[in-house]
Amino acid sequence: MRKIIGILIFCIVLFPTGALANEREVYIALGDSLAAGQTPYSQIDAGYTDYIALQLERHGKLAHFSKELTFPGYRVGNVMETVQSEKAAPLLSEATLITLSAGANNLLPLITHNPQQGTLAFSQLNANFALNEVRNQMRELLSIINEKAPKATVYVLGYYFPYVSVHKEQVDGAVEAVQLLNAILKQETEAAGHIFVDVYETFDQQRSTYLPNVADVHPNQLGYRIMANEMLKSYSGNEALILPIDAMPAPNPKTFEEMLRIQQNKLAVEDVPFIALHNLDRPIPILV
Repeated sequence: MRKIIGILIFCIVLFPTGALANEREVYIALGDSLAAGQTPYSQIDAGYTDYIALQLERHGKLAHFSKELTFPGYRVGNVMETVQSEKAAPLLSEATLITLSAGANNLLPLITHNPQQGTLAFSQLNANFALNEVRNQMRELLSIINEKAPKATVYVLGYYFPYVSVHKEQVDGAVEAVQLLNAILKQETEAAGHIFVDVYETFDQQRSTYLPNVADVHPNQLGYRIMANEMLKSYSGNEALILPIDAMPAPNPKTFEEMLRIQQNKLAVEDVPFIALHNLDRPIPILV
């Protein structure tokens, strides 16, 4: 399954050199299904990393973008393995900008959600153990990234509360766990000299709009837009780079089966590290 990684990549084939590289970002995305762009219906489409790259490109600030190193289901430990892999080395060595989403998959599998009954259940002891693991592994991961990507500024994105169909009396413990996860990510990110992006409050303002499938924790494109814009505001220090709703690319989701057919029928990319696409307004899922 990992050889059939559904990703959306729009990038320039070769890393730029000289003045161009100094003026524009080499943007490498790392992390889990949110970084990969998974939809609420188990497909892959443009996610927050794509929107960040799109806006950087539109403003002349992007030299290269890849989310080849993302994968749905990744925990912090999986990201550690990925950044130390052979295929990651050339990407990270040239990176000037990195975004990272990791930690939710350490915690959320411990929470049992029944959307029909509106209940949440989890063991606080197990959650505490998982959060401590996130703390230790995130510290190590950011140290590795500092070593592998010495030119990069790293933005670690926090998480939103991913449940909408829950009785109020069921929410408090899970809310506290997600907020503690964010606090840990913030603390470790800033200790490593990088930037934490808090999306919790902004996302929560219209959480039910951004999470249309009550049985799934992934946002729609409007939710990914919120995440991208919070990062872009942190990056620029203002709202100059944010993605307006009317400038969003049209949805173009692909199932894993569809992407497999694309690979079999059109692309021979088994030994190709990434594919370049130049239509930023309608990116196409590519298998690598």
